[in-house]
Amino acid sequence: MSLHRAATQLVNLAEAEGGHHNSLNPAVTGGVALGILLLLLWITTRFNRDR
Repeated sequence: MSLHRAATQLVNLAEAEGGHHNSLNPAVTGGVALGILLLLLWITTRFNRDR
């Protein structure tokens, strides 16, 4: 089985399963991810007292 054929079968399987979930809004998901990253950045800077 070639790599191209295997990739084609995986893409077909993903499309058959729906591919997208209706409850996942990209704007909300991105906003939450940004908020978590900013929180982690804030925590990291609070614990970095070397400066």
